[in-house]
Amino acid sequence: MKQNKVRYFDYSLLFIVIFLICFGLVILYSTSSYNGEVKFDDAGFYVKRQIRATLLGFAVMFIVARIDYHFWKYFWLPAYIVAFVLCVLVMFVGDEANGSRRWFRLGPLSIQPSELAKLAIIIFLAVIISNAPKTMDKFLSVVKVIALAIPMVGVVAMENLSTAVIILGIAVTLVFVSSPKYLQFILVAGGIVATGALFLLASQMTGQVYRIQRIAIWLDPEKYEKGYQTLQGLYAIGSGGLFGKGLGSSMQKLGFVPEAQNDMIFSIICEELGLFGAICVILLFLLLIWRFMVIANNAPDLYGALIVTGIMAHVAIQVILNIAVVTNTIPNTGISLPFISYGGSSVLFLMAEMGLALSVSRGIQFEEETESSAIRRTL
Repeated sequence: MKQNKVRYFDYSLLFIVIFLICFGLVILYSTSSYNGEVKFDDAGFYVKRQIRATLLGFAVMFIVARIDYHFWKYFWLPAYIVAFVLCVLVMFVGDEANGSRRWFRLGPLSIQPSELAKLAIIIFLAVIISNAPKTMDKFLSVVKVIALAIPMVGVVAMENLSTAVIILGIAVTLVFVSSPKYLQFILVAGGIVATGALFLLASQMTGQVYRIQRIAIWLDPEKYEKGYQTLQGLYAIGSGGLFGKGLGSSMQKLGFVPEAQNDMIFSIICEELGLFGAICVILLFLLLIWRFMVIANNAPDLYGALIVTGIMAHVAIQVILNIAVVTNTIPNTGISLPFISYGGSSVLFLMAEMGLALSVSRGIQFEEETESSAIRRTL
């Protein structure tokens, strides 16, 4: 029986990404028009910059999608080293905003090295694990792999704790899916919790008390002045009701929610589109994660499956943390909503990751029975 091998390309993933991007631009314009008009005398200031970054991101995505994902296997170590060095340098020579140095200014563009670090850690750990998959059932091997990610986590945590948590989450997820034993992750989780507690203690001893203050603000935002953003976000969510006030009709975006186009954009979605719109956005992200799972399960090799799993972990963790912060489920920390929040670096590297996932999908092959062989088999 003759069968033809048919190459696969995940158009479903591509269409979901395009829809999320378009939806994000519409919501971004609605959310940022007031701030743009007040600060820059241009209601479209933020969305214009986001469109430029998005167009560049689409170009990067399609280029990466056309390159065999095995090509990046040769750059696993340089990618990690470059990302690590840039994350160190940005603390000394980066542009400062809101008390933190997180960006490099390159002409009209601003690059955030921590976004590169997410992509670098995915490729780095995917290569390491895929090179020795049979050793992942040993506790020592699990600890070694996570330990390799710790330097990146540590340096990013100096200025951006939320991104450090995402990087650590990516590492733990990749180790979890590659190891057949689950009991050892209880010990790993205990170690991570203990390390986090020591980090908070060290922050307090070195004068960085704002991290401890965030926990106090989270528990009682009405008691503290810095709980203002959280409270205004909750007011926006509560006032949206079931179907919202209508696109463009938010009141909280008119200076009440600080920098509404960034981390708190989900609260404006809830206000303008209501609970229905918020659920639709969450369902879109669930569809995106489902496509990642389909690609990872059918990937040609372990390396490809781990790359897509890392991308899936990145998107899933970031969405969960953003929504948790906006709803005050966890302490407030700066973290954007993928494809929707304002941020050129974020959308650029996210699109690069989508290109990697599409490249892995292109390596999937299905066997299709030819019509002639089917007729012969019937006869």
